[in-house]
Amino acid sequence: MTDKKPFSRRAFVRMCVGAGAAVAADPKLLADPPSPLQHAQKVELVDPLGRTLRADQLEVGATYVFPYPYVSTPSFLINLGREAAAGPELETEDGRRYRWKGGVGPNQSIVAFSAICAHRMSYPTRDVSFINYRHETVRFTDLDHESTNRGGVIYCCSEGSVYDPAQGGRVLGGPAPQPLAAVDLSCEKDGSLSACGTYGGDMFQRFLDGFSFQLALTYGTRRYRKVVTGTSTVQPLAEYTRNQRTC
Repeated sequence: MTDKKPFSRRAFVRMCVGAGAAVAADPKLLADPPSPLQHAQKVELVDPLGRTLRADQLEVGATYVFPYPYVSTPSFLINLGREAAAGPELETEDGRRYRWKGGVGPNQSIVAFSAICAHRMSYPTRDVSFINYRHETVRFTDLDHESTNRGGVIYCCSEGSVYDPAQGGRVLGGPAPQPLAAVDLSCEKDGSLSACGTYGGDMFQRFLDGFSFQLALTYGTRRYRKVVTGTSTVQPLAEYTRNQRTC
């Protein structure tokens, strides 16, 4: 026995007509989900000497880091050495869907993501980094709880979260509840690179609030919440941090 009323054919037709009218009024309803871009300052990426950084200067497989969108929020810049096409559809922890825009540069191989792990917000500091890009083959436990061997991943050794930078930072393994936040990159004809905003799972305010004490000690109480403007300096992670922990 059930107290649910049967779904009549007439009701079904009304629903279909209503849906069709909505799509006719706004065809975008059938389009890909938008990228929830968080507008931030467009900044030029420069090397440690303040010179314009160009795509062909990035070593394939190396992990670079630069502050964005705040002076205390590090981001990864990586040349994957292979095309990273736009897509796939991803979803944030709170259910917002979006599509990753893909890599930039001559081979669409250059990508950027927040270096703040989506699980417990582990991030590179001057003293140590438990999260980095691993171009070489590594072993980890995937989402099906099976041992997997592959390279080209961003690996956080704090809790074992693993991300795929060639597919928008999607989660490959571990407890992370959402992909890494993506940095919207642009590459000009001369190869110069800029960061134009962020999209995906925005954890920046939570990070600034949760690590305020440590960040204030490192950057100063008045500076750590400042937005990056003008330029952002890119440097190898090996020079940014004293100790890279791998697993």
